[in-house]
Formats: sequence, C-alpha cells, structure tokens
Amino acid sequence: MALSSAVAAGCGSGTSPEVEAGPDGTPDPVLVAGRGVFVDRCSSCHGADGGGTRNGPSLNRGRLLQAYPDLSEAAAVVSDGRDRMPGFGGLLTAGEIDAVLRYITEVL
Repeated sequence: MALSSAVAAGCGSGTSPEVEAGPDGTPDPVLVAGRGVFVDRCSSCHGADGGGTRNGPSLNRGRLLQAYPDLSEAAAVVSDGRDRMPGFGGLLTAGEIDAVLRYITEVL
C-alpha cells in the first residue's frame, strides 16, 4: 500500500494510508476526500494511522465501528464533539463528515 508524506502537525511519526485504486484503476473520490479531512482534522489527535495518541483514542482496525456500530452516532460525535474532542460541525460539511468516517472504517 502506498503511503503519503502529508501528516498533520503534532501527530508524531508516520503517515496516513493512501486510498488504493479500485477496479477501474482510480481511487474512490469520497475516500480520497475523507483522507484529506482525516489528515487535516483528525490525525493530530488520533494518530496518522488512526492508532490513537495520548490526545485521542484509536479509531483504526474496526475500533470506530466497535464503539459506534451506527455511524450516525459517530457522525454526531464528529459534528458536536464529546468529552475532549471538539465539534467539527461548523467546519465540516455533512458530506465531509461522511467521507472521513468512510475513510476511517474502510481504509484504516
């Protein structure tokens, strides 16, 4: 799997996984957009690979779906915030929130 060198400040070492090409030879544009949101808004607290840091829990390897089997609940957390996590509803569109959740669940 190819990896990008773009990492949000403060996330430590590592890179967020690129979106692999689909059967048509191109990556899913929604997953690519979700990766961009993850790198820009999430990786500084949740780690470049979604593995978590002292500032945010692990989201990768199905952990997000374990915590929120209904992704609408996860979308509400991203939008409204919870505990130490700020809400991003004023910064991200519903489409961007859906895209980042797809990236986390399908790529990480």
